[in-house]
Amino acid sequence: MYIIAGLGNPTLQYEGTRHNVGFDVIDLLADKYNITVETRKSRAFIGKGMIEGNKVILVKPQTYMNLSGESVKALVDYYKIDKESELLVIYDDVSLGTGQLRIRKKGSAGGHNGIKNIISHLDTDVFLRMKIGVGEKPKKYDLADYVLSRFSKEEREQMEAGYEKAVKAAVMILNGETDAAMNEYNRKVKPEEA
Repeated sequence: MYIIAGLGNPTLQYEGTRHNVGFDVIDLLADKYNITVETRKSRAFIGKGMIEGNKVILVKPQTYMNLSGESVKALVDYYKIDKESELLVIYDDVSLGTGQLRIRKKGSAGGHNGIKNIISHLDTDVFLRMKIGVGEKPKKYDLADYVLSRFSKEEREQMEAGYEKAVKAAVMILNGETDAAMNEYNRKVKPEEA
């Protein structure tokens, strides 16, 4: 069984912001595979279902981004999954171009407070993660303001293409094809390919 946790902030106020791309990918997975993510458990909305023959729990922590680890750790413990091989965390990255993916098996938080909190609670930095680029922060912009801003029309189109790739990559990871997903999606996309 896998837990796929998409990070974001709860409430309508944050819907559609750069910081909520993890929630957006969970919503797409839920729609595509008819999984309802409405059960409240461990300070998250969760939904159980099947994705291409794999049992999954889709998770949207409701703790606010910076405390994501509290919810993720409680669910990892409750469902007794292997955090290093059966957990996939999806979140935003300001160092990647809009809609670009970067899949990793381990690594530092890279300044992302949600990931920092998950690493702290799980007591390891070895877990699968998929970063989705939300574009680099413009100079003189406050980082917190930037990640809580919404996408332009052009960026939204790039993000939608990125979300489709994220769904495909997540399915490859569930099917044990993490290395293949990394080879396919970690390369830089030229604007005309997006």
